[in-house]
Amino acid sequence: PGTMSPRVPAAPLWPRVAKLLLLLLQLCAQGRPPRTSPLPHSCPAACICTSDLLSCSRQTLQRVPRALPPTATMLDLSHNALTQLHDRWLAALPHLEALHISHNQIKDLSPQAFHNASYLRHLDLSSNHLHAVEPHYFDALVSLEELLLYNNRITRVDENAFTKLSGLRKVYLSWNNLTTFPFHSVQGLGSYSLRTLDLSSNSLSNIPVEELAALPENIRNGLYLHNNPVRCSCPLYQMLQHWKQRGFSSVKDFFEEHTCKVSDNVPRSLIKFLKYSHMFENCSVGPEDMHPVLYPAIVGQTLLLACNISLPATATTYMWISPHHEPIKHPGNSNRSLEVYHNGSLKIAAAKPWHSGVYVGLAINSPRNFSRLCEVNVTVHYRKPDVETFSTGLTTLLGCIVSLVLVIMYLYLTPCRCLSCCKKPAPPSPPQECSAQSSILSTTPPTTDGPNRKVSTNKHVVFLEPVRETQNGKIHLALSEDFPDPKHPKVLQFKSDSESISSVFSDTPIVS
Repeated sequence: PGTMSPRVPAAPLWPRVAKLLLLLLQLCAQGRPPRTSPLPHSCPAACICTSDLLSCSRQTLQRVPRALPPTATMLDLSHNALTQLHDRWLAALPHLEALHISHNQIKDLSPQAFHNASYLRHLDLSSNHLHAVEPHYFDALVSLEELLLYNNRITRVDENAFTKLSGLRKVYLSWNNLTTFPFHSVQGLGSYSLRTLDLSSNSLSNIPVEELAALPENIRNGLYLHNNPVRCSCPLYQMLQHWKQRGFSSVKDFFEEHTCKVSDNVPRSLIKFLKYSHMFENCSVGPEDMHPVLYPAIVGQTLLLACNISLPATATTYMWISPHHEPIKHPGNSNRSLEVYHNGSLKIAAAKPWHSGVYVGLAINSPRNFSRLCEVNVTVHYRKPDVETFSTGLTTLLGCIVSLVLVIMYLYLTPCRCLSCCKKPAPPSPPQECSAQSSILSTTPPTTDGPNRKVSTNKHVVFLEPVRETQNGKIHLALSEDFPDPKHPKVLQFKSDSESISSVFSDTPIVS
């Protein structure tokens, strides 16, 4: 009992602690982000960032930086060494509107290079190494307005390259190696907003004049074809001269730069055929020189537009282009306000003011062959009221009334030409006459009757014969001694020789 049992030593705790520490270290390592990954909103080291602008220009970049700030609306990657763009690389920039990738070495674009860029409006791919424009390049850019592809090595543009870009306004393809271009592919774009198509400084040798004549006017106004070795022809010369007369910027701004090749065997036989036009003076007038036919109409009137031109025998389809650049084929537009018949006539059911403008009639022989038939300039106005007729009648009536008033004033308000005759004679004085043309009316019988005179109490009209005796050039008509009765003298007093002779009405016998 005095002895004690030995103590059993406890199990060591350090292995358990070590395991616990190791587990905590693993958990911390898994929850901590790697030090090499930058922050989401940090600016790449080779770029300059502002609130919504991101510039990575002139940094000799061979690939696009991985982390880009999502607030950027403009990205500048120009003047670098980029050779390709990986798929969906713009997904990190949901607000991007302008992208500049000019002066790089991009040769091709992947099918999904511009996916997730539905807000992009401006794309600059100029001064790269592109060899073609494929249909899948820009299909995803539904909001694209400006496309810069100049100074590349493009030799071909697919006819469906721009079909899905309904908002496209400007396309720059100058300084490439194009020998042909699908002009019919931009026919539908004219119905929307295309205003500039720059094909200058290429290798175009043939221009389809009929296809260009079928394009809407807004495209022709901005279709730049200068500095191309186009083959000289009268239709081409007439078309460009017509564009010059219409004031199209594509010809007016680059008048001397339009050249054509005289001979295919001589590559350098280029002349400025618009400046030196004497070689084409004998060209006959082509369809492009026809002026639109004027067609005035009234609101509500039914119009039938027809081209009075012999139609080609192979023409199977007819189409009209409205003033709003809308292509109209048989049977017509959606609401049937415009109808196209099988013979090519266009019917406007009830003309409205917004139907005014130039309508272009086309004959389509094939999907790529358009022939312009005619142009009709329709002017729809409201019917004017008959204001002119009413105004003319009222003016005539007022003229008659004024004339009548003037006649009455002349008859009754004309001032006397003789001041003495306007005054009433005094009762005791004998009556006075104004002139020798005045007449004397009297009913007083004479007191004495001379011999060979008949007495009468009635009125007599006696006409005085003009007296041939003259005195100092004046006519002497009567003397006082011709009247024998001095108590009742009837004296005819005369004024100056300006007064004329008239008849005298009197019941007094006159002795000749």
